[in-house]
Amino acid sequence: MALNLLKTVADFLQTRPEEKFTAREIAQWIFDNFPDECQAKRDKSKATVNPLDSDAALILQISSEIGARRPQLVKAVSGIKTTEGRPRRYYFSLNTDLEEIEQAERQLPAAPSGVMQKKISEHDLYPRLSEFLLSELNVYSCRIDERRSSNTRGAGGNRWLYPDLVGMEDLSAEWDREIKDCVKQYADKKTKLWSFEVKLLVNRSNVREVFFQAVSNSAWANFGYLVASEISGYDTLKELRMLSSLHGIGFIKLDANNAAESQIIIPARERAEVDWDAANRLTKENRDFREYVIRVRQFYQTGEMRPRDWDAYDAEV
Repeated sequence: MALNLLKTVADFLQTRPEEKFTAREIAQWIFDNFPDECQAKRDKSKATVNPLDSDAALILQISSEIGARRPQLVKAVSGIKTTEGRPRRYYFSLNTDLEEIEQAERQLPAAPSGVMQKKISEHDLYPRLSEFLLSELNVYSCRIDERRSSNTRGAGGNRWLYPDLVGMEDLSAEWDREIKDCVKQYADKKTKLWSFEVKLLVNRSNVREVFFQAVSNSAWANFGYLVASEISGYDTLKELRMLSSLHGIGFIKLDANNAAESQIIIPARERAEVDWDAANRLTKENRDFREYVIRVRQFYQTGEMRPRDWDAYDAEV
């Protein structure tokens, strides 16, 4: 009996709503539950380059076919969705894209023990991002809390003004002391300033809004990034790439459980100069940003990085 791959995958996901699976996990389930169909597929195969002569090879082939037929699966079965980035995950949900965003920010239902399990929040992502930035990019970061702003513009007036995190990259970390002293008068030549807007989920419903929030919040910096722990929806990543090519904002897929597994999906385009006028506005209205500027200024004056002043110091040691 031939394996109807699209129907089998759709049935599997529909009986497990809201659960996310990689193509490899689905392929393993198919292998375990449809032995006759899998054996027929093995017998029918005439491949000579990568023959299906082992269970692992057959599972890999099924996984590859699931990935290749993803567009057909998403279009043919209402409610089938996929995340973007790697590893891509498949799931079934009748929620709209907007409802998925709202659901990502709500609590999980009560656990069997009766204890409420709190779902990961946007604030939980900040230390993971700081850890990733320091370990992988040598960027020291700190949090900007908009609640510490003067709020002279009324409710919501600061929403598109401040990034969630800011960072400084020490380009002179490996420089000799004589070189450091020589270039002190050209301080901005040995640092790059970074800005990050963090979200739990980016999908087709909010992709343009959160992207342009990152554009607005990061206009002052050398590098601006939108960061999310999950990206879903067909063509969402394609939309991000198009917007990035126009505006230069990059995208980081943040692994909330293991910062080292995070990925820079779209590199940001560097701005040659910091917009100090824009930075001045943020400095006047937010104490966190002012403290960030003080740390940058101290580095300019001394040429020495003080890791204890930055959020990821504990992760470093």
